[in-house]
Amino acid sequence: MFRTLKQHRGFTLIELLVVIAIIAILIGLLLPAVQKVREAASRMTCSNNLKQIGIAVHGYASNNQDRLPSANLRSSNGQTNSGGANLLVNLLPSIEQEALYKTGNAYSGSFWDTPLPAGTSPSNTIRSVTLKAFQCPADYSMSGGFAANQVNAWGGSSYAGNYQLFGKNTSGSKFGGSDYNAAYTIANIPDGASNCIGFTEKMAANGSQGNLWSWPGGDWGNAWQPLFAVTNWGSWTSAPVFRPQPWSSGDQTRASTAHSSIQTLMMDGSVRGVSSSVSQLTWQYAFTPDDGNVLGQNW
Repeated sequence: MFRTLKQHRGFTLIELLVVIAIIAILIGLLLPAVQKVREAASRMTCSNNLKQIGIAVHGYASNNQDRLPSANLRSSNGQTNSGGANLLVNLLPSIEQEALYKTGNAYSGSFWDTPLPAGTSPSNTIRSVTLKAFQCPADYSMSGGFAANQVNAWGGSSYAGNYQLFGKNTSGSKFGGSDYNAAYTIANIPDGASNCIGFTEKMAANGSQGNLWSWPGGDWGNAWQPLFAVTNWGSWTSAPVFRPQPWSSGDQTRASTAHSSIQTLMMDGSVRGVSSSVSQLTWQYAFTPDDGNVLGQNW
């Protein structure tokens, strides 16, 4: 007897095309879900960073007779050296960067020019140190911890302090002078801590300028300092910029975000996402600590 051999039939071209089409559809359905998960994760990291900055601000206040840290310092007053520094610099000890703070504070020259051991940073100075605590993972204007237009030169920041709160000095002037000190303590903000923005997002690179964590500001100029709502500078009262494309089309005078909602730290320590539907006036009410206005319904 002869045995019949079984024939093994392969896929036909039509069947192969159908399988490929099904796989393509599944990938198409899966990608938006993956993107949403990534966005949620980066937003959570961003929110946590701001939460830590809020804890640092409150920690600073509790160690300094309830005083708020200064927007920027151009003279020695016990907070930093005579070379001056800014708001984020004064928070370094509270974000596990006390060694960096002490090194810069002990240097006789400018804080950002403090020399570091070879290999510590690209320029071997404090200004080219990059700090994860100041970086939002969604900030596409950031390149390896640097603002995309300052790679290997100045470390970038994705966050900025509210100049109307931290920079309104006790003489009543909101711009100019040698000191930029907050007029209020953390306990006596006129509109209340829960109604006043302390920090928010500001992308590391904005247009041709940006947001650098150690930039001194003040008489060094405003275009690169980690602050927003700086009086008499550009469109300081404007609402945030959402997802500028490309980042070089951004506005360095305004808060900005790579998220669909801008993550915002209130002075009571809470962090909330503010949607792109926020009006210019509501945003202005939220960052002005003493106008007595009630935040709008789009807050």
